[in-house]
Amino acid sequence: MGNINIRKLDCGVRVIMEKIDHVKSAAFGVWVKAGAIYETPENAGVSHFIEHMMFKGTEKRNARQIAEDIDRIGGQINAFTGKEATCYYVKTIGTNLEKGAEVILDMLNKSVFDKHEMTKERKVICEEIKMIEDQPDDLAHDTVTELLFKGNPLGKSIIGTPTSLGRISRKVMVEYKEREYTRDSIVVSVAGNFDEDAFCAYLEDKFEGLGMSKSVETPETVPYKPAFRTIVKDIQQSHICLATKGLALDDERYYSMALLNNIMGGSMSSRLFQNIREEKGLAYSVFSMASSFSTDGYFNIYAGVSHDKIKDAMGGILEELDILDREGVSEDELSMAKEQMKSNYIFGQENVASRMFANGKNLALLDRIFTPEEVIESIDSVTMADIDNIKKLICDPAVYTGVAVTDKRVDMKKFWR
Repeated sequence: MGNINIRKLDCGVRVIMEKIDHVKSAAFGVWVKAGAIYETPENAGVSHFIEHMMFKGTEKRNARQIAEDIDRIGGQINAFTGKEATCYYVKTIGTNLEKGAEVILDMLNKSVFDKHEMTKERKVICEEIKMIEDQPDDLAHDTVTELLFKGNPLGKSIIGTPTSLGRISRKVMVEYKEREYTRDSIVVSVAGNFDEDAFCAYLEDKFEGLGMSKSVETPETVPYKPAFRTIVKDIQQSHICLATKGLALDDERYYSMALLNNIMGGSMSSRLFQNIREEKGLAYSVFSMASSFSTDGYFNIYAGVSHDKIKDAMGGILEELDILDREGVSEDELSMAKEQMKSNYIFGQENVASRMFANGKNLALLDRIFTPEEVIESIDSVTMADIDNIKKLICDPAVYTGVAVTDKRVDMKKFWR
């Protein structure tokens, strides 16, 4: 495993550490398996709400003091909530790692969830919801994900709705945190220049206030059924998302899908970019993305076009899927995609925060990690035959779900078929 070391503290929390001696910084993150998939319709958005409230005050720090204590050591602190997990993190110089981590751990263990602050922050999140609705590209991406996973946990909204947020009382929030923020659901990830033994000793008694374990139920899922939706807004450009089911993070075909995505819409030389933007001049922004979760995934094509060019853009996308189906990809395209993916991975490896995120996410969601050598080897080992097999997942127009955010009703299904 090289410089990556995994330890289980006596308290039950797992710590993944990557020692990087040639840097002077360090990144510390606490990953908690608490996200939208663990919520109910009644408390939708509570994971994200808790993430916000963690920064609003603890028993010994108010919100300003949290910020000042990080600024005092020249650190950077933040958090994010996803479908499957929430992460709280800080980046600082290695000699200040414990001071930065102490602030996060104080938030994790001693946040007070003040009712007055909750009322204010609820309004802030409602403004965040409005902001997303006012950004039509974000709205298109969120909606297509909701349709793809309709009836399944991954289809749940991370941010919730004003109605669901209004139902989240302090009692609901505290009970959810006590239930989900348990030692077996937490992974601590650290990367950079630090003393591993000393830092583990420091962490040992820092999670005693949390429960040991939580029970996880296997939810029922609904079979995927393609759907189309048009959202009408007073906007100057139409935003299209066309998506179908993809692969989970641990699928052995993961890198084949990632490389195919790069060829189709992951770079300026990609097929979709060259066809839709360069040749047809239909869009400024056009790309594809392959997103994966621990149990599922999806492939998504996005284009932002003039209102009267929706049909033309969808036709261009269909052209590229048909060409992929009939002709596959070339050796040169695959070779170029491999070099791009390896370069992007290596660029990320030069950032301690990126290493912390990757290690923590993989251990928290997959119970394993991937060494740099494994990743590079997995990319290099993808063959033309692998691409021919994986393309079957995305070539058939009949398996796609579509969303358009535009200025009037359009028949996306008719345009697509």
